[in-house]
Amino acid sequence: MDWRPISADSHITEPPNCYLDHIDPAFRERAPKVVSLEKMGDTFIVDGMKTPVPLGLIAAAGIAPKDIRIGGARFDDLHKGGWDPKMRLADQDRDGVGAELIYPTVGMLICNHPDFDYKKACFDAYNRWLQAYCSHAPGRLIGMGQTAIRTIREGIGDLERIKAMGFKGVMMPGNPGEKDYDDPAFDPFWEAAIALEMPLSFHILTTSGDNTLAKPRGPKLNGFLSIIRGCQDIMGMLVFSGVFERFPKLRVVCVEADAGWAPHFAYRMDHAYKRHRYWMKGKDLQRLPSEYFRENISLTFQDDYTAFQFAHLMGDRQLMWASDFPHSDSTWPWSQDVIREQTGHLSDVQRKRILHDNVAELYKLAA
Repeated sequence: MDWRPISADSHITEPPNCYLDHIDPAFRERAPKVVSLEKMGDTFIVDGMKTPVPLGLIAAAGIAPKDIRIGGARFDDLHKGGWDPKMRLADQDRDGVGAELIYPTVGMLICNHPDFDYKKACFDAYNRWLQAYCSHAPGRLIGMGQTAIRTIREGIGDLERIKAMGFKGVMMPGNPGEKDYDDPAFDPFWEAAIALEMPLSFHILTTSGDNTLAKPRGPKLNGFLSIIRGCQDIMGMLVFSGVFERFPKLRVVCVEADAGWAPHFAYRMDHAYKRHRYWMKGKDLQRLPSEYFRENISLTFQDDYTAFQFAHLMGDRQLMWASDFPHSDSTWPWSQDVIREQTGHLSDVQRKRILHDNVAELYKLAA
């Protein structure tokens, strides 16, 4: 190929100084920090969150399944590309990837923090750190800024600042601080996102109650299957509340929730709308829900054979492949093998669109 895939969802590993060095001084003593805990190894402690974040899983890319552990890791032994941009480019080259959309790791979980003032301070600090990280190779390290959405008005200001910092998109918390995303009060926010050409991303594990890994029904492994549901709920809420009908140019990204489920989800939305919208007091839409879902929502996935198999049932520009490096679910360093195995039935045009063109066009990348 004369082009390389672009990962639409990869992550950094926040270094110990990420928040400490960049947070508002008023929050410095409470800033997320790394401590060494017996049995758990190096672990991020976030003030106000009951569950610490051990570093074992967040940088387990390339580790054999039988060797993956939650705890026991030392920060210095993790993939250095998680915080060193020069090493990150070498990681990309090893995996045959031309560029990555960069999301947080600890910051992803801080989306669920109950204190919105603290959350805002953490995200502002993260954005400052990430700006420096991505500046080493802005064509290959594509940053996604974070916003806490304490209020809708402040959220609009965050969009403007994140754009000015050179980021290409915004990672949204699953639960905003003011109203919910289906409320018409958010209309000025959607208008601002469109005007700034900033796609809005909703990532797994960023919605309160999302992490059923903590308390699954049955074996813990069952919780892994349910972590996509928070994203699905948000996508359905935006469609059924008429957000995309009012703002047809708004682009939203459903991140790391896989995509093979999308054709049935779209069909199920249409069924619900046609059969049940009267007694359930659904909003009248000018088009079927599936049409908004296909045209306004992009989906990222990594190892999802069904996404490629059902690509013909989704929008041409809807699917965006990702490697999820350096997390435990990553396809790194075997991404090329996974791609070859799962895309053999696709045409060259389809393959390039899912692996490269869709993400390049959405974020206006030169790659």
